[in-house]
Amino acid sequence: MALARGPAEATAPIAVTREPASSPERGFRLPDTLLVRVGLIMAAALFLLPFYWMANSALKTIQELSVFPPTFFPHTPAWHNFVDAVTYIPFGTFLLNSVIITTGVTLGAAISNPLIAYGFSRIKWPGREFVFGIVMASIFLPFPVLIVALFDIFAKLQWVGTFYPIIVPAFFGNPFFIFLMRQYFLGLPMEISEQARIDGANEFQVFLRVILPLAKPAVAVVIIFAAVQAWGEFLTPLIFLQDESTYPLSIGLQFYRQSHDVSYNLLMAASTLIVLPIVALFLAFQRFFIQGVTAGSLKG
Repeated sequence: MALARGPAEATAPIAVTREPASSPERGFRLPDTLLVRVGLIMAAALFLLPFYWMANSALKTIQELSVFPPTFFPHTPAWHNFVDAVTYIPFGTFLLNSVIITTGVTLGAAISNPLIAYGFSRIKWPGREFVFGIVMASIFLPFPVLIVALFDIFAKLQWVGTFYPIIVPAFFGNPFFIFLMRQYFLGLPMEISEQARIDGANEFQVFLRVILPLAKPAVAVVIIFAAVQAWGEFLTPLIFLQDESTYPLSIGLQFYRQSHDVSYNLLMAASTLIVLPIVALFLAFQRFFIQGVTAGSLKG
């Protein structure tokens, strides 16, 4: 019968219709990153708790601060505490000193560390790795070990009592910042520098006009770290500054707390004002900060 139907009909494939298999119902499934997200939220809340309590105490009156159990929100926010805090203590003097110290340290870190890191990453010279190893080993040298020697040096230079012992060392580099910038520079292609040299640029021009603009995220990270460290520095100003008129905010508030009868809510209000510039700095450079830390951890 297949021959009677002809060759075309004999070789035609037989179409078989199959019913689609019923897919099993998918039940509710938790995201794989749920535990990670919950952990990060809990960690963020734990870190934000002291800042919240500081701002909460700054908006309370003395009577409300003495209430037990403590209230989580001020019944009547005392906004005048911030005005009283900046007038009861010489807040303006301490603030100006902190701004001078932070600006000097940040400027020194932004100038010295990229330049030193460039020499350790983009220029080949004998003993480079050995010297870099010594620089990295200095990270493990505790600062209290150097206090006596540094004080003797700065005393002979007649710098004790001035801002120079705090600002000048920042222009000689920081081992951690050098390592961070070096790792970022190593991630940049060497062909960029070679092309600039072929075009007639000297080594400093290659660094300033080619490499440094590409390293803005890493420089931003150095600026943020240096500014935060200088703004809240306590031990170094305590050792080298011997006059109340030169105290930064970190020393000034502690000094007035020990020698004067300052209300706790006013101290919390002044502390809140101290924290605000750091928060503003991070928010302004947040994008560069994340890029710099991420690139520095992946490159090199």
